Amino acid sequence: MLIAICTSLLLACNSGSDTTGIELYPTIGTDKSKGPLSEAEKESYRQELLPMYQSMLIKTGFSGGILVAKNGEIIFEDYQGFYNRSTRQPVDSQSSFHLASISKTFTATAILHLYEQGKINLNDPVETYLPGFPYSGITLMTLLNHRSGLPKYEYFMNETITKVVRVKNKKGKWVNKKTYYKDPNRFKGLATNRDVLDFMIRYKIKAVYPPNQRYQYCNTNYALLAMVIEKVTGKRYPEYLKDSVFTPLGMKNSYVFSMQDTASYVPSYNYNYAPFPLESMDAVYGDKNVYSTVRDLLKWNEALQNGSFVSVRTLENLAYQPYSQETRGQKNYGLGWHLYFPPTEPPIIYHNGWWHGNNTVFKRLITDHAVVIILGNRFNRNIWAAGKMSSVFTGRADTTQLEQ
Repeated sequence: MLIAICTSLLLACNSGSDTTGIELYPTIGTDKSKGPLSEAEKESYRQELLPMYQSMLIKTGFSGGILVAKNGEIIFEDYQGFYNRSTRQPVDSQSSFHLASISKTFTATAILHLYEQGKINLNDPVETYLPGFPYSGITLMTLLNHRSGLPKYEYFMNETITKVVRVKNKKGKWVNKKTYYKDPNRFKGLATNRDVLDFMIRYKIKAVYPPNQRYQYCNTNYALLAMVIEKVTGKRYPEYLKDSVFTPLGMKNSYVFSMQDTASYVPSYNYNYAPFPLESMDAVYGDKNVYSTVRDLLKWNEALQNGSFVSVRTLENLAYQPYSQETRGQKNYGLGWHLYFPPTEPPIIYHNGWWHGNNTVFKRLITDHAVVIILGNRFNRNIWAAGKMSSVFTGRADTTQLEQ
């Protein structure tokens, strides 16, 4: 009950109000006593990590980069495979991978940065920033926590429509069969964020649920949030992240892929090494399309840990709080973060990702000041499972199945 009351009070405040004093989950906070690691401690962790890395990733054909750190210090780091198979360019520390949905952590935190600056109110309706937005009752907050009820753009804009029909098989028995056809109303070409919004306005795409009724993970929410950032700042989303995040934090190999980068696109690969070509939704950003390295993501983690971009209080009291209390269980979603609440342990704040052949892990044990970062460019389900390497910091086997 206390959580529900505090959350209601927090969301009722204006962007200029000081809401950062409300402590909903104080156990999320960082342990400031964590100091430098000794070489013996680092080596002990490495000896535990190495066999896990070998069995989970090396033996399954891992192509990508991995970094495990504690207290801001790199404990384990390695690179495997090819960044570009056609040129035989190997993966190295400067290889920038498509982060897929880890990109949402940047979009959400940028929105909270504007909130702290008093430039937006999280309770504002979306149409305040995006004129013509054809839905009522949807706020920036319900975009952030995936409670908007909006449909998924990668489905409603796709040119190919799937339909199940009843047909007779060779034995004369009626069976269900999937058929595929082109819908003339579907988007053709390479879409931008503006195209997503214009498509929703033009065709009045039906919402899936009423606003704030339930949680449904939806990329549309974050594509729209990127447009809100552009409206408020007067900068394109890629430019804003570069000027406000990547450059100040020294993330030299990070950028946002957009329409202007399509000529230099380097594909990711399926499990059988088949490259993924550019597809119609590949230039939409905010929900995806941040490219980065494992070392740059460590810098992002440290900025979040020490509050150098957005205050730790705002992250703890807004971003790391659960907003889907109708969902039973230990998993939930905050603002740009998946949350896992073990019964007797501090929460785990994380985001995984998947787009084409890219699958990624960004798993943060905030109280332990530890992080596991895995970025792959050849599809491999074991990458998500390898997030369990964080167990070296807890001393317990990790049996969780975290969202992809």
